[in-house]
Amino acid sequence: MTPAGRLSRRTLLRAAAAGAAATAAGCAGGGPSVQVAVVWSGSELDRFREVVATYPDPVRVVSAGNDIDAFLRARHLAGTSPDVAILSRPGLVTEYAARGWLRPVRPSTEYAVPIGLSDLLLAGGQRYGVWVKAAHKSLVWHLPSMLPEQPTSWDELVSLTRRLGALARRDGGPAPLAIGAADGWVLTDWFENVLADLAPTAYDALAGPDADWQGRPVRDTLDRLAELWSIDGAFPGGGRRALLTQYEESVIQVVRSRRAVMVFEADFTAEVVGRFRRGPEEPVTFRFPSAGTGGGALIVGGDVAVVFADARGGVELVEWLTRADSFRPWLRAGGYLSPNTTIALTDYADPVRRQLAREMRGPDTLHFDLSDQLPGAFTGSDGVGIWRIMQDFFADVTDGVSAAEAVRRATGQLAAAARDAGGGR
Repeated sequence: MTPAGRLSRRTLLRAAAAGAAATAAGCAGGGPSVQVAVVWSGSELDRFREVVATYPDPVRVVSAGNDIDAFLRARHLAGTSPDVAILSRPGLVTEYAARGWLRPVRPSTEYAVPIGLSDLLLAGGQRYGVWVKAAHKSLVWHLPSMLPEQPTSWDELVSLTRRLGALARRDGGPAPLAIGAADGWVLTDWFENVLADLAPTAYDALAGPDADWQGRPVRDTLDRLAELWSIDGAFPGGGRRALLTQYEESVIQVVRSRRAVMVFEADFTAEVVGRFRRGPEEPVTFRFPSAGTGGGALIVGGDVAVVFADARGGVELVEWLTRADSFRPWLRAGGYLSPNTTIALTDYADPVRRQLAREMRGPDTLHFDLSDQLPGAFTGSDGVGIWRIMQDFFADVTDGVSAAEAVRRATGQLAAAARDAGGGR
């Protein structure tokens, strides 16, 4: 994340140019359009444009890229804020609301989200955003021919990794796990799934101002990760190679080159699978194995729509996005998981996402992605915050540092980063 007040000249110029271009394009169409800045690109961007093409008024969609916070700050400084933005971090919603940048919004009567998501978008008793897309982040992917029997617990996963790692070292076969450790968010997703299962109350508390990053739950979680990640032969090329492996490459190692048996990540992995899968065999998924006694937590991420204070027509567009039929083009095309529980499961053309939507409505303990709730730079970015700290921890445990020492270093870094961000201990 680019800290406020340290925006690059390139970011400012790019954001200002995007705002001017969108404004000009809207006026050229015979009336002002509603401008929407989104985090999406590629097929997700194309699908969202198909969605808003059915809106009664013209909508101009601008892709702001991964660092949408820097983009929006630059647009605000330039006086060209979009009408609507779609963010992946609920922490930004409350921050922007406190700065007076946003308008309150009201969802339609056809809108309901799982318990645990709704309150994240409230500030001062008012709602400043609505969830428009969800991500199921508790999945492990594999080809059935590579893994006939799935592990059902953390201990089974550790035992399987040890056995497959030994075979890989002896016979040169596939490593048990692929991991895109070059992308720090992949490592935080591992951390979050284990922590939410071991200590759900502590997980929720870590998003607050009194978070204890050196407490027993965090230490126990890191111990579990060290137990798995330190296994010799766990990753193709070892830990050092894994730190150079990006998320998409880790998926390719399972579904195309078959250098690894399993890869953990969210439902959006299906898009990478579709582009790079070799042969007719379809990968399948299983839930992230339970590390505790609760049967496994469910981690979700999501994208939220907000309206800026000077918006023209933005409130009406956001309300329209919460209607049950607005995202039907994306539902029919596949690759979309809705946070809206009023959408009929039969509306999902994709049977995999139909099942994931059913899980999100089930009795599981649902927790929102922790790193996306953290304040300031602590939330993570390339080389910054919790992403970098988890990469340092991964490097330690895969390079022979004892688990006790690696955990001590990591918890100290986490506590310091939390204090620098204005909370925690």
